[in-house]
Amino acid sequence: MANLTLSLDDELLQKAREAALRDHTSVNVLVREYLERYVDARSRRMEALDALDALTDRTGSASRGSWSRDSLHKRGAG
Repeated sequence: MANLTLSLDDELLQKAREAALRDHTSVNVLVREYLERYVDARSRRMEALDALDALTDRTGSASRGSWSRDSLHKRGAG
């Protein structure tokens, strides 16, 4: 397992230590779990975007041109 050195604001570190103490864990575990959730969420977002791209490729769906706020409001008003 690799080691990582972080620079944190003293107040933030104190609050993290207090939170870890309340949760019967360590700041190290809090940071590790946060990073795991962050990476997992990012991976799921990227997979969803890839699936959406694949779907648009399969269906031949594509937007024509670009939309502006004004053109969308005109379209809905007519």
